[in-house]
Amino acid sequence: MADEAHDGPLTRKILGFEQTMKKLVPTIKAPADWAPLAEIVAVDEFERVGCFLEVQNWQQYTEMLTKWASATDSFETTVRRITELRGLVYFEVEERHFRGGNVNVVNSMTVFEFNDDGKIRHLNVYLQQAR
Repeated sequence: MADEAHDGPLTRKILGFEQTMKKLVPTIKAPADWAPLAEIVAVDEFERVGCFLEVQNWQQYTEMLTKWASATDSFETTVRRITELRGLVYFEVEERHFRGGNVNVVNSMTVFEFNDDGKIRHLNVYLQQAR
């Protein structure tokens, strides 16, 4: 990891979030299967703004994740940078999505915003990928 010095409590939550996603992807069958992630998410106030400026609540997000996971055998990440500021974590990774014999590589940066209870309440997602 590029910024190992940034190991605050919110950073540890995001690294746990990432590891949980990696474990869940091969097993997901329904949106309810994402429940382990909901433990650190403020599901009632959650909002995600994606790379096309689409806005999703927790239910819409888990439905989208379920469709993605059903088409994905597995995925890996390499953390490039992770920085924690008051109530925010900037998380920059290289993602490798495996489907069949193919791999799709993208660079992403997600800004995680936390509420006062230390739960994820908002995501902003930025993405780079080859054409």
